Amino acid sequence: MAITSQHVTGFVAGVGVSALTFYLYKKNQAKVDQFLDDHGIQVSSFMERDPQSMSLTELIKAKEDLEDMIAEREYEESDTTKEKTSKG
Repeated sequence: MAITSQHVTGFVAGVGVSALTFYLYKKNQAKVDQFLDDHGIQVSSFMERDPQSMSLTELIKAKEDLEDMIAEREYEESDTTKEKTSKG
């Protein structure tokens, strides 16, 4: 199957629409993120947000997420240390 001009046109149109959509999202990011958050979809990471503007619930969620990440890293490091000592 050869690539035709219709394929190229479709690809260029797709890239253009994607770029336009990304531009419009970034221009209205706060409004879109708030709309999605109101409907239960969390798009922005807690690390991207200003902690001063976060609600108590959002701060607690961010704290729990950080504690989970810390526990995972500690487990991975202890697991790696155990493997090195058992091989050595």
